[in-house]
Amino acid sequence: MATELRMLRDAEWDGWSDALERAFGAPPPTPEQRAVRREVTETDRMFGVWDGADCVATAGAFSFGLSVPGGAEVPAAGVTMVTVQPTHRRRGLLRAMMRHQLADVRERGEPLAVLTASEPVIYGRFGYGPAALDMQLTVDTLRLAAPELPGVDGVRLRLVDPSAALPECERVYARLVPGRPGMLARRPGWARLAVLDTPGERDGAGVLQCAVAEVDGEVRGYVRYAVKVVWEDAGPSGVVRVRHIEALDPVVYAALWRYLFGIDLTSSVTVSSRPVDDALPHLVGDLRRCLPVLRESLFVRPVEVGAALAARTYRTPVDVVLEVADPFCPWNAGRWRLTGDGTGAVCARTTDPAELALSVRELGSAYLGGVALTSLAAAGRVRELRPGALAAASVAFGSDVAPWLPHEF
Repeated sequence: MATELRMLRDAEWDGWSDALERAFGAPPPTPEQRAVRREVTETDRMFGVWDGADCVATAGAFSFGLSVPGGAEVPAAGVTMVTVQPTHRRRGLLRAMMRHQLADVRERGEPLAVLTASEPVIYGRFGYGPAALDMQLTVDTLRLAAPELPGVDGVRLRLVDPSAALPECERVYARLVPGRPGMLARRPGWARLAVLDTPGERDGAGVLQCAVAEVDGEVRGYVRYAVKVVWEDAGPSGVVRVRHIEALDPVVYAALWRYLFGIDLTSSVTVSSRPVDDALPHLVGDLRRCLPVLRESLFVRPVEVGAALAARTYRTPVDVVLEVADPFCPWNAGRWRLTGDGTGAVCARTTDPAELALSVRELGSAYLGGVALTSLAAAGRVRELRPGALAAASVAFGSDVAPWLPHEF
């Protein structure tokens, strides 16, 4: 029987979601999880492949605003829920879905597509380049002194219900988005996902807790965490597991970490995702006792090269002709002249001689300023065609703040 690739119908959402969970081998979601996921699902952006009555492949996207260098919020498709059932591998279903999706993204006028990847090697074939890293930390709070900065004692901390505090915490998050490339402006409903706390996902930890940090009555930071109690022969050795921690200024950030260091019956704090330029290792003065682990977090794909490059600003003035290869989206292939600086940019087709040659994947990696074009050139993935063009463009594409994605999707 022939397979059919088409949009998801509202009445099919439960079966489509079941196929998604089955492909990932995940336990069934709780009714609360399912309800929230259903709320944020944009049905007209979800599709799949059906073999008769059976859904055998899934894919979709969410509508986001992505913060880029310069602070602009650029429309981006958050690619998600991509699966193919084991029974239908090696039939070209993934390639067909990726092609269908990118054509749809282009039609919607979104210059970028972004994703997180459980297996990064898969998506490079479709033009997605790793553009941001995150840093996992396991902090030894017995051997490290708690962070201190002048003014920390003036920060008031309150324990609050995580759900009740969502509006205040979201205001903090929203103020941070323009200042860091890679952050996503939340859409309605997404905040609830941040405080879902199902017993099956606690892995021995207690309930989710939230502390907000106030200065002069204004909430300027928050932390969500849970404590896993551990008893050893020598005594308590619990772990504070931080889910989210955000602050509007260094003093509040230090106050939140000092609070976490002081939680009774614990000897370490773990946080699964922080930017690679995070302040904590400098606050405690010993990176090794923080046990950093890096991984790729956000993958970026320019869907419309000209519009994407024109949507951000550049650290230094740039005027360069790029020869872009993009066999999967051929409308991007060819020469583009990028001219820009810290106030704006234009990028248009040109017949001028190329000065740098790269694929759309490398362009995606460099787009947020966290991956240097010079590093990609050292790996043979960017070619300099005019002497001096590489170094100048690499500096221009850079960002003073490391890109980071704290928002799962």
